[in-house]
Amino acid sequence: MAVAASSASLAMASELPPPGPPAIVGQIDAGQFAEAEQAIAAGLAQPGIDARQRQALEFQRERMRRIRLDFKLDETAVLAQLRKQIPDLKPEEFAAWDGAGEIERMTIDGKKLYFNRSVSNFFRTNAQAAARRAPPVKPNSEGPYESLNPYHAEALKQARDTGATSVAPRRLQVTQSVIVDADAVPAGETVRAWIPYPQAIAGQQENIRFIGSTTKAPTIAPESAPQRTVYQEQKAVAGQPTKFSITYEVTIYGRKFLLDEDKVVPSKSTPELAPYLGERGQHIVFTDDIKRFSATVVGDEKNPYRIAQKLFDAVDRIPWGGAREYSTITNISDYALHAGHADCGQQTLLLMTLLRYNGIPARWQSGWTYSDESVGYDNMHDWGWMYLAPYGWVPMDVTTGRLKSDDPGLRDYYFGGLDAYRISFNNDFSQPLVPAKQHARSETVDSQRGEAEWPGGNLYFDQWDYRFEWKMLPLAQDAG
Repeated sequence: MAVAASSASLAMASELPPPGPPAIVGQIDAGQFAEAEQAIAAGLAQPGIDARQRQALEFQRERMRRIRLDFKLDETAVLAQLRKQIPDLKPEEFAAWDGAGEIERMTIDGKKLYFNRSVSNFFRTNAQAAARRAPPVKPNSEGPYESLNPYHAEALKQARDTGATSVAPRRLQVTQSVIVDADAVPAGETVRAWIPYPQAIAGQQENIRFIGSTTKAPTIAPESAPQRTVYQEQKAVAGQPTKFSITYEVTIYGRKFLLDEDKVVPSKSTPELAPYLGERGQHIVFTDDIKRFSATVVGDEKNPYRIAQKLFDAVDRIPWGGAREYSTITNISDYALHAGHADCGQQTLLLMTLLRYNGIPARWQSGWTYSDESVGYDNMHDWGWMYLAPYGWVPMDVTTGRLKSDDPGLRDYYFGGLDAYRISFNNDFSQPLVPAKQHARSETVDSQRGEAEWPGGNLYFDQWDYRFEWKMLPLAQDAG
């Protein structure tokens, strides 16, 4: 196998498009697509436009295309979905919900279009409507570690008995795949694919063993890559999907820090912590709304632990909802604050923004969650870390939030802890891949499903599928 020698050229990668002109970005966010298209076309026709400006404009055109893929439902289709579950729905009830913005939509060039998952999200956020569903709808599924589980007690006991912060490990084998649709690329053209690969993190992810891939010369990104992947190439064959896969083993440790809130003190700004304290456009911005929300939640509290706890609980109260594609959202933390729902990455970015605004360093982590085979659950997931002196970096999973227990150690497990049923592929967000893509990413923030392209352009999510398959292994198989 080949291993990328250096990530020094990351900053030159073009896969993460520069911000578009504010006026055009604003037009798109307001649903004025026709006006935005005219402005984009005029900008691209300007003599002397440089490559960076061109890419910014072209991506805003692509963003409109992606938004249309996420907002395909008209009012008739949304009403039909609602009436399947609320047969006695009255027009005035729908009008009230719609007018209050409870059913997510955009008005694009004068036409109301609804988010593809707007109805399912609505039932998550409106308890009265959910109670009227008939026939009864299957409850929303949760991961096995999103509620109190024997694993939490196992990990907490080890932490209390030994003082260790890396506890209750599990070992597993994973096969992850990217399957490009047949004829998505002309026959004979080279398809390039990136599949996420575990970060090497002492005390969290260790003894990573690469087993194999569908191609003979995969490129494994170095351990320094903040969004780590395995890169492969294949020629497209007419009438056949192009499949890429990798198989590896890894040992994952649960993490549990036993925190004493009275010992926590404000962190001193150091060169090492400075990158995790400030704004980081476009998704970590200290807007006026962020400042007002923070003031309401934090009040006069000065202790960093209790500030973080208040912010954690406030963000945890935002209902989970299925997400728009991140690349279509101008400011994810702002979106999470106002949308009435948020998924794991949106909640995490909002919490990170609030923590940083309050002088608490915060950083990103994300990957995939899974379970024992008997449960059969897996999903993409995002979480984060915060710096609490004198303990240092401690994990947080605001989406899982508090657990129901009278034992504070179990109740607050995810405020300073992680389970061992998650793989981290990413230690940061919006970072280039190794080797860098030539075309704009499908996912410009996270890296969990993978990426694919060919010389003619990026391959978006509607042109390929992904798979995550796993099995648990005895710890005795750990390479040690």
